[in-house]
Amino acid sequence: MSDPPAGPAAPIIVTGTHPSCLDDDALRNESEETFGRQRGPGGQHRNRRDSAVHLRHVPTGVEVVAAERRSQQDNRRVAWRRLRLKLARRVRRRIDTNRYRPSVLWEQRRQGDKMSVSPTHADYPPLLAEAMDVVEARAWDVGGAAGTLQVSMSQLVRLIRHDPGAFERVNRGRVARGWHALRK
Repeated sequence: MSDPPAGPAAPIIVTGTHPSCLDDDALRNESEETFGRQRGPGGQHRNRRDSAVHLRHVPTGVEVVAAERRSQQDNRRVAWRRLRLKLARRVRRRIDTNRYRPSVLWEQRRQGDKMSVSPTHADYPPLLAEAMDVVEARAWDVGGAAGTLQVSMSQLVRLIRHDPGAFERVNRGRVARGWHALRK
């Protein structure tokens, strides 16, 4: 007899504002930023300067590293974006789906039952975090979560699918409950 499939890692629970929704200054105040060199391939100009950026969101312990660019400034930009996305995937707010009302940002971005946002837009991480909060609160019922968020199921899946880590997390949760995985 085989072991049941493992679900996603336990979420980190926060109260109040989701950290991916914080403005830049507030997120920086809650985070530690260090610079250094990263090991590995990259050619003769790599690792000549401390261009790697390591970020740690102190309240949650979520960490990211960006070292693929030669410029520290470029790595900083990538790292801060990466941190917001990782926070959106891993950190959850406790919500009551029976009394839940979508956020002001969600309502501003929603057009009828459609949700239009580019995965590169600054609004994407907070919208992804809100979607993941509702999907996990609904025990991976994406259709029910779509109803709670007042968008179609296909629009909600599309929003989540833009982030491979979030999409994998949802599918692992669904499979652990015995439901089919969402199609890519």
